[in-house]
Amino acid sequence: MFPFTFTAAASEADAFAAGAAGARYIAGGTTLVDLMRETVERPESLVDINLLPYREIRVDTRGLVVGALVRMSDLAAHPLVRSQFPVISQALELSASGQIRNMASIGGNLMQRPRCVYFRDVASPCNRRDPGSGCGAREGVNRTHAILGASRDCVATHPSDLAVALVALDAQIVLRSQSGDRRVPAARFFRQPGTTPQVEHDLRSGELIRAVEVPAGPHTARSGYLKVRDRQSYEFALTSAAVALDLRGGVVRDARVAAGGVATVPWRLPAVEHALLGRAPSARVWEDAAARAADGAEPLSGNRFKVELLKRTVARQLSVIGGRS
Repeated sequence: MFPFTFTAAASEADAFAAGAAGARYIAGGTTLVDLMRETVERPESLVDINLLPYREIRVDTRGLVVGALVRMSDLAAHPLVRSQFPVISQALELSASGQIRNMASIGGNLMQRPRCVYFRDVASPCNRRDPGSGCGAREGVNRTHAILGASRDCVATHPSDLAVALVALDAQIVLRSQSGDRRVPAARFFRQPGTTPQVEHDLRSGELIRAVEVPAGPHTARSGYLKVRDRQSYEFALTSAAVALDLRGGVVRDARVAAGGVATVPWRLPAVEHALLGRAPSARVWEDAAARAADGAEPLSGNRFKVELLKRTVARQLSVIGGRS
C-alpha cells in the first residue's frame, strides 16, 4: 500500500473542499481499501465522510428516500422497504456477506469498481485502470464478462446488485456539491465504457452522493430480485433480474425489468417491458417477453452461455412476480 493522508470531514464544506482538492471519499471502505491494498487504487489523500448527516430512510406516499451513508444491512432490514420495495431489499440481501453489508454504505455500493480480474491485476492490461493499455479480457478469460453494453476498450460487468434494482425503478441519484444538489437518473449515472472506460459515473469534481430517491407506484410492491451465480453466498452475478409489475384488471399495466451480471452497466430491458404491456399473465407471455432480454448481445469466446441464461433468468423472475397473489 502506498502512503496517503487521512482526515475526517466534520462538515459538508470540509468534504467538498477536500474533494475539490483531489481527495477520495471513504465511508465503509469495503471496496476502496481492498483496491488500495492491491495497489489498483493509489489515492494520495482520503477524507472520511461518516460524520455527514446522510443517514435518512424515509418511505411515504411519494416514494423512498435513502441517505448515501445508510448501511446496506439497515436498508435491507427496514420493514417498509421490505414490504413496499422488496426488489431493493432482496438485491441488498443477495449482495456480499453479512459482515460487508454491515459496513458498506449505499453510496459506496453504487460507486464500487469492476470485479474484472484484469482490472484488479496490476500486471495485466486494463483500459479502466490504465487507459490505452488494452483490454486483457477480450481475448483472455472472459466467462464472467459482459455481453451487452461493451466496447473494444472494456467488457467488464457492473458489480452492483442494488444498482440493477434502482435502474428498474427509475430511481434518481442525488449529488451534492458546493453549488447545491443535482439529480441524475440512475440509468444515466452509470456510464457505458465506450472509448473512455475509466469514466464510470456521471460525477463531477467535488461532488458526492447525498441520497437516492425512488418514486412510488403500484408496481413497487409487486417486485423482486433474482440472482444467478456460481455459488449461493458471497458471489457476483452471472445474470440477475430485477422485475416490478403492475397487474390490474387481469393484465400487465406497467412493467419494469432490468438485468445485472451481463452488461457494463445495470441494463434496462425496454423490449421485454413493451412485450408485457396489456397482456394477461401466463407462462407463454413471460417466455415470449423474456426472449427479447438478450437483444443486441455480443458474447465473447467464453460467455456465450449468458445469452440463454439471461433469457431464462428473466422468464423465471417474471413468472415468480407475475404469479404472486
